[in-house]
Amino acid sequence: MTHYFRRRWEEPRGDEHDDWGHSDWYFEVGDDGWVSRQVESYDRGPILRYDLEHQEDEYGGLSVVPLDIDEFEPFEIPREAFEAVWRKMGVG
Repeated sequence: MTHYFRRRWEEPRGDEHDDWGHSDWYFEVGDDGWVSRQVESYDRGPILRYDLEHQEDEYGGLSVVPLDIDEFEPFEIPREAFEAVWRKMGVG
């Protein structure tokens, strides 16, 4: 089964891009916790997108550790909500 999450981060990145502001992170995750697609949307900055074909760039990358499904359960969203963000951000 695949899970979809949206989680708000109210913390700076901790790097030279702190001026991007806070962010919303969207994840597509398998039952094993591994992320297969991820979108990071910053309040005053770019939209970063990662998947298994584009795993990293100079700004970051796809999660390299599995997410704890139980910990993220309160942040679960419907697949359609994730897909809408994925499409809106210009990704297939």
